[in-house]
Amino acid sequence: MGTKIGPEGKMTPDLPAVSEITVRVNYSETDQMGVVYHARYLVWLDIARCEHLRRTGVTYADLERRGLRLVVGDLRIRYRQPARYDDVVRVRCWVRECASRRVIFGYAVDCPDRAALLATAETSMMVLGADFSWARLPPDVASALPPVSPEPIRLF
Repeated sequence: MGTKIGPEGKMTPDLPAVSEITVRVNYSETDQMGVVYHARYLVWLDIARCEHLRRTGVTYADLERRGLRLVVGDLRIRYRQPARYDDVVRVRCWVRECASRRVIFGYAVDCPDRAALLATAETSMMVLGADFSWARLPPDVASALPPVSPEPIRLF
């Protein structure tokens, strides 16, 4: 692996275009049926997206210092199988599309120990200024977020 110059001149390693995090399901995340409460997946997607951005040299804090915000404009999630207490869950994240005013991220949530795909998802992040008006991604940020093709998994 080599390195590249990321946003704001930071050196970032050339990393795979699909990032991943792992989380262990704790008891507080489960509902009365013993499965992970559906909204908890949204938290995992947010963590995965933040880490994906961080790997590219772009962080929410950096964007905010530049007067930009990425806000969820649309969310789609398809629940396939339940996660349960003490499962180790992997969340993979990648960029599906990067335009001047929107970045679309794809996600696959699975439990490798059971070889089970738990959920697939997509978030469309709108680019706003500090005053919440429409804004554009600076070219250096957009270039740090290339779309993955072909996609690693069929989402819906």
